[in-house]
Amino acid sequence: MIRELDLHFHQRYVLNPGDSRFAVHLQWFAAEDEGRTEEPTEHKIRKAREEGKVAKSSEFTSAIVLLFPIIAIGLLSPYMLRTMEEMITYYLNLSTEIDVSTDAQLVMAFFHYFLRMFAPPALIAFTAALLANILQVGFLFSTKPITPDFNKIMPNFSRFLKKAFFSGEALFNFWKSIMKVVIIGIIAYVNIRMEITTIIRFVNAPFQYSFVQIAGIAFRIMIEAALALLFLSLPDYLFQKRQHRESLKMTKQEVKEERKTMEGDPLVRSRMRERMRDLLNQNMLRNVPEADVVVTNPTHFAVGLEWKQERMNAPTVIAKGQDNLAQRIKEIARENEVPIMENKPLARALYAEVEIGDEIPEKYYEVMAIIISEVYKIKGQERVS
Repeated sequence: MIRELDLHFHQRYVLNPGDSRFAVHLQWFAAEDEGRTEEPTEHKIRKAREEGKVAKSSEFTSAIVLLFPIIAIGLLSPYMLRTMEEMITYYLNLSTEIDVSTDAQLVMAFFHYFLRMFAPPALIAFTAALLANILQVGFLFSTKPITPDFNKIMPNFSRFLKKAFFSGEALFNFWKSIMKVVIIGIIAYVNIRMEITTIIRFVNAPFQYSFVQIAGIAFRIMIEAALALLFLSLPDYLFQKRQHRESLKMTKQEVKEERKTMEGDPLVRSRMRERMRDLLNQNMLRNVPEADVVVTNPTHFAVGLEWKQERMNAPTVIAKGQDNLAQRIKEIARENEVPIMENKPLARALYAEVEIGDEIPEKYYEVMAIIISEVYKIKGQERVS
């Protein structure tokens, strides 16, 4: 009984999210959905990008944000120390002159010195974060990732735990965390081991000397750790790119539905093509009375040609048809007293090779000259009679 209830819940709230307002948002588990075997289409990738779903490594961003401000602090350290010394001197001088609990000048001075010391590295950190994201995904702005979505507040906890602790992604993140701790530990150990004799002498060394040496060791450890994390972020980016691709994979039915949406229903397209053919045929049939001659097969093909020597280089096809349409062309030609000439090879060739509105190829000039001369003879005899 419990198994049946669990199966019912799984089918209703997980497999058929549209059935309930408490549907599970499949974005949580898209990479592991069963049946998603088809590569994502360009439309799916473009739509995901517009919604802010892109392949991005947070490790790369963190490494860049760590590296650039550290370099900035190293370069600006003399300026920051002078500012700090100036701030301490300023407050010590004011401590004997004013009431520190009521004077607002102290607060303004604090923010003044605070901005002078920390604004440059903070601005560099912000620029580094922006640069890291642009390098990974290009220029992209979307509010969709931060838009509230109440479908996400009720996940399937069994699948969530499986993805968080027992999936390939969880295993990769676990080893990635272990590697970061090991690498940073090795870097710190090696640097401290190299300077251990200098550190031992700090007991008898002046404070300024000890401070400068400790700052140098710490700075070197942070720079090397940031570079190591930057190197470690490269496989993470490749993994995230692969995971992102997997999350966008589609079922065969989704591919069919998207193709139907993009290209239209095949039945509707077929009907539109038929309607378009009908319109073209109607326009074409209006041109038949203007023809100088209709060349026929005589039962399967009919081609109407117009020849106006003053404005044409060669006879031009103004109508053509096969089977029923050919019979209709011949009927209109008879009704409008347009000469009908039988020439099976020519009718078949013109129907296959020449589009409506095009002049006939030069290789048919000779046979067309014979047909047109016969047409002129017929029209001349009709005038005489």
